[in-house]
Amino acid sequence: MRYRTRVTAPAVALIGTAAALTTTVPAQAATGQRSATGSPGPETLGDPVYPGLGNDGYRVSAYHLDFAYDAMTRLVDARATLTIRTTQELTRLSLDALGLDIRSVRVGGRPATFEQAGEKLRITPALPLPADTGVSVCVTYSADPRRALPHTGWVATPDGFAVCCQPDSAHTVFPCNDHPSDKADFTFRLTVPGGLRGVASGHLVRTEQLDGERTAYTYRSRSPIATEVVQITVGDYVVKERQGPHGLPLRDVVPTARAAALEPALALTPGLVEWIEQRLGAYPFETYGLLPCNNDASDAFGFTGLETQTLTIYKPNYLLQEEKKIGSHMMHELVHSYFGNSVSPATWADLWLNEGHADYYGLLYRYERGWPDSLGMTTLEARMRDTYARGDQWRQTSGPVAAPNAANLFDSQRYLGGVLVLYALRQQIGEDAFTAVERAFLERHRDSTASTQDYITVASEVSGQDLTGFLREWLYGTKTPRMPGHPDWTVTPVKPSLAAPHSRRDSRSHDNSATL
Repeated sequence: MRYRTRVTAPAVALIGTAAALTTTVPAQAATGQRSATGSPGPETLGDPVYPGLGNDGYRVSAYHLDFAYDAMTRLVDARATLTIRTTQELTRLSLDALGLDIRSVRVGGRPATFEQAGEKLRITPALPLPADTGVSVCVTYSADPRRALPHTGWVATPDGFAVCCQPDSAHTVFPCNDHPSDKADFTFRLTVPGGLRGVASGHLVRTEQLDGERTAYTYRSRSPIATEVVQITVGDYVVKERQGPHGLPLRDVVPTARAAALEPALALTPGLVEWIEQRLGAYPFETYGLLPCNNDASDAFGFTGLETQTLTIYKPNYLLQEEKKIGSHMMHELVHSYFGNSVSPATWADLWLNEGHADYYGLLYRYERGWPDSLGMTTLEARMRDTYARGDQWRQTSGPVAAPNAANLFDSQRYLGGVLVLYALRQQIGEDAFTAVERAFLERHRDSTASTQDYITVASEVSGQDLTGFLREWLYGTKTPRMPGHPDWTVTPVKPSLAAPHSRRDSRSHDNSATL
């Protein structure tokens, strides 16, 4: 899940910020004749929630991010190399980028001209790029994790930084095609001064001792990653390793000074993995672990945890609580390894697939242990009856479950509303068929993306029933359908004074998980 607050930078970091967002910055002059054919790539992928995110005309197959952190200036000197394949002939392509001080761009090894316009980095190669052609795009730049921006993926810490990019802020950390539908392989090389550690999503493949006291750590993902769940962190950390079920390597990245205090929470992970594997199958990645980010300040980041791939980030203080207060939320974030990371949403309108499933299994885990939820309930049936009663009101204030907008994307409708849809499906087809649907969906779309329609298709095929009408009514209807197996359940009538077509709340700054 993701709940974001604005990061405020020191005054010195604000100088030149506005200019960096809009100023045209020429690189070395390009040479050669430009063809009259081809066209600029579209600067959108047409997402229904964030239409400004993403770019068309190409797809990214791999990113190599080379970051060097300076502990004195607290700046990051970076190079992002993207391997792309064009889907049309391009005279110009664009990347998403905001708040990055771009120094140069090269396409296919040749200097390219570029400009920064709003949240786009427009790149004009020396020669047009033919369709269906692989080429590298290399961008050198610097960034300040403390910089004030309209939104940011950086989390500044006293000894470095971490990143939390969901849903639309990866491009404040590195230039990218910032949409979950364009997942790619990632390699990270992090150069840090002595006494600090660099860690990223994936597994460690190389450690280099450089001149002086600097160390370079290289990580590589074995599975593609959506830009919004990338993790890169630098700080005074110790890496604690342990073994999970079936020999799964587990690694936690922990502030050195708090490693002992956090151990009780970290030790819960093997049991959590074992529990979810029994329901959803083998954990889908090469490793898992927690990153209690070295910053507990109330304004550091406005959420409890975020499912960055292979390394879930938390505020340390949250994990210092007793198991019954954190266990179900830890399960929620672990479930995102399946729903959200391994199978990413095709568009942001499909977010309920992530959050509904994470809350569903998080609640099951809670109730199995007899831990009351935030409303004092101890069974899924009781919680769903309460949620069912709220159904029409939520459809008025937050829209249908699978039809969010940018203002209400992270409202409770995507979380508990999503759980209610899954509960209704289980009631309709039975628990065994429901489990088969879940596993088949994950297997069919592993390491890829999936839409709401994809889930409906799998559910219909596996159950042997045409569930199109049933699920579309639950997901897109303006009224709450009857709950299978519970004819006595009723929906509370909507109060006209509360009815509104869209939520007015800032969904990026509050926590809607029912598993907390």
